[in-house]
Amino acid sequence: MTLRDNSVWFITGASTGFGAIFARQALEAGHRVVATARDIRALDPLVARFGNRVLPLALDVTDDRAREAAISAAEARFGAIDILVNNAGFGYLAAQEEGQDAEIRQLFEVNVFALAALTRLVLPGQRARGYGHVVNISSVAGLAAKPGVGYYAATKFAVEALSEALSEEVAEFGIRVLLVEPGPFRTDFAGRSILAAPQIDAYRGRVAHQRPASIRARAGQEDGDPERAVQLVLAQLARDDAPLRLALGAVAVDRALEKLEPLVAELKAQRALSIAADHKPEGGA
Repeated sequence: MTLRDNSVWFITGASTGFGAIFARQALEAGHRVVATARDIRALDPLVARFGNRVLPLALDVTDDRAREAAISAAEARFGAIDILVNNAGFGYLAAQEEGQDAEIRQLFEVNVFALAALTRLVLPGQRARGYGHVVNISSVAGLAAKPGVGYYAATKFAVEALSEALSEEVAEFGIRVLLVEPGPFRTDFAGRSILAAPQIDAYRGRVAHQRPASIRARAGQEDGDPERAVQLVLAQLARDDAPLRLALGAVAVDRALEKLEPLVAELKAQRALSIAADHKPEGGA
């Protein structure tokens, strides 16, 4: 299933970072874009450059009515939503003991529940037309959780699970799912898109605080090039044989392999022990 010309994209978090680059590159490629952001004024440069091929919408992705209104406005303007890019999200730096209930719940509201709700709103139209893409921006943290970012990783593990299941549920309707798993990139994510919990002194200098400190220290110096990353995503969408997952950047690939290779070895090593828990066949020893 190739990417159709003049497709309609619905992109959340389109004012900054990956979302802004998705919007611009899609428009430069001749597509139409519904660009959403909490502050609609941040979308003015897109409208100034691309005119009526852009529909800017103010959207708090956690607001049920706002989500429904945004999807309705997009379909009224352009007639369809071909590609949903669930990009809106934020990070959270906290050892698990440091986590704050309100912030953790908001993290899941934005990173998981809003993504799932928008997907449910878009799927009926895509299913009826027999064509569509759902692009979920996950993270390498969705494959390998590290100390100090466990809550954030938990939201991305959830995105991975939802996307895996969805890809099989909708494939026969002509809808394809792409999981994008970036490592560290030079966007503003490590700045305005990360919250940090109050720190507990007992963890100072220990492993739970080392990764958050590293994330802050490398802000603006990450190896990942977001422009090239989005180009690769667009290229994947145009492929008939695109995989479900696209890890982006050397850090993402290496960290995923560091997690998965020992896991496979561990499962193979304990297979005999694991299957001993099954019911024995009738007449078996």
